[in-house]
Amino acid sequence: MNLEHEKVKIVDLRSALKVLKSIPGQLIETNEPVDPHAELSGVYRYVGAGGTVMRPTQIGPAMIFNKIKGLENARVVIGVLASRERVALMLNTRSEHLGFLLNEAVIHPIEPIIVSKNRAPCQEVVHYANEPDFDIRKLIPAPTNTEEDAGPYITMGMCYASDPETGKSDITIHRLCLQGKDEISMYLVPGARHIGVFQQKAEDDGKSLPISISIGVDPAVEIAACFEPPTTPIGYNELCAAGSIRSKAVELVQCLTINEKAIANAEYVIEGELIPSVRVREDKNTHTGKAMPEFPGYTGSACDEVPIIRVKAVTHRINPIMQTCIGPSEEHVNMAGIPTEASILQMVEKAMPGRLLNVYAHSAGGGKYMAILQFKKSQQSDEGRQRQAALLAFSAFSELKHVIIVDEDVNPFDSNDVLWALNTRYQGDMDTIFIPGVRCHPLDPSQTIEYNPLLLNKGISCKVIFDCTVPFHLKDRFKRAKFKDVDPSRFVPQMFKKEYGEYDTSK
Repeated sequence: MNLEHEKVKIVDLRSALKVLKSIPGQLIETNEPVDPHAELSGVYRYVGAGGTVMRPTQIGPAMIFNKIKGLENARVVIGVLASRERVALMLNTRSEHLGFLLNEAVIHPIEPIIVSKNRAPCQEVVHYANEPDFDIRKLIPAPTNTEEDAGPYITMGMCYASDPETGKSDITIHRLCLQGKDEISMYLVPGARHIGVFQQKAEDDGKSLPISISIGVDPAVEIAACFEPPTTPIGYNELCAAGSIRSKAVELVQCLTINEKAIANAEYVIEGELIPSVRVREDKNTHTGKAMPEFPGYTGSACDEVPIIRVKAVTHRINPIMQTCIGPSEEHVNMAGIPTEASILQMVEKAMPGRLLNVYAHSAGGGKYMAILQFKKSQQSDEGRQRQAALLAFSAFSELKHVIIVDEDVNPFDSNDVLWALNTRYQGDMDTIFIPGVRCHPLDPSQTIEYNPLLLNKGISCKVIFDCTVPFHLKDRFKRAKFKDVDPSRFVPQMFKKEYGEYDTSK
């Protein structure tokens, strides 16, 4: 294929948007002034949020808002990753191959490199926090997703910090609320993120932890940043996986006010320090009891005590573009789910090569709670291994709650096909495996003692395997009706001639 968008090399957010703009239906813009307080997200809910967002919603194009009320010369882009096909396009692969691509990237890392300031667009404009008129709320056009949120949130900030003992660095995405002119609260899931470990080490020594927040970067960085242990154990810098995706090292630059690095071609960089032994209520400015909409589709409760980042400086490109997402949207599904798929593929392949054909971290689980495993049984001794694969999936990604296993003739990315398998290849009393009392994710509202008195405490769950595979000795009785293989593009070319790929009649 000799397509126009393939000539553009994606290295940052702007080149990614250039690619999307060249493809009909992938990016739209509006010059209509929009209020960042609830209105912006309210608009995109209808345009392209998808995911677990309250219906009506849909998977649609990314969107740029060129006029933000109350903020001069501010632009906001949302939904860049809110379509699996769009993610595949930007990572130069097929949507069903994304998990495999990410798996290879983790296995073959490319270390980031440090470049000089004159090669770092993120430092073209500098605002120091000690300046009299400094106010991060007037510099960063962070939206407030709903009217009851704790405040404006940075939802696509690449948080970068280093272990105070070893110097090993890590990048992750966290819930960041703008609390004051130079204060940002940071929600850390207990025991789940490396930066939380770094922060605790620094705090135990009574020291601040330098941290940079890069906003508006190459989509490869945003996807890679969502890997979790055990696939990327502590000491593994996920920027190495992002470099592998591009076959080119991610470029970092030394921050101006703290001893840390930031992504050199980011649109915005916030430089700051996590202050030891200082905590605030997440909703201290609104007192709503709510934080922001989270991936399960509900608004998360505001935490009573969250750490504070004291901002030292904000740097940005000339005419920067703020990037954001809606917590329960398809964007979160892709960022969390594709690394989850890679993690499961890697662990199961090591244990039983060639049997797990593909994995889909389903949209209904926000990319975290549910995985569909496509498993192939080639001989009688493979019977039962499909359930072992499901157990390995729970080990590969601890926040997983439900696993559905299907045969090789079921498309794991087609929910109707998966539900067909559930209805015709599943008996509840023999094909359901319950694993009670296992740690899951604290944002699941059903994981409370009030909901289930048998739970010991919040965040404990009953994990479930739904085995929708045909017993090997009965496979001949469960063959699907076979139709003749034809090339439909001969008859309806307008429907089957795809813009970036030939039609695959095997799907």
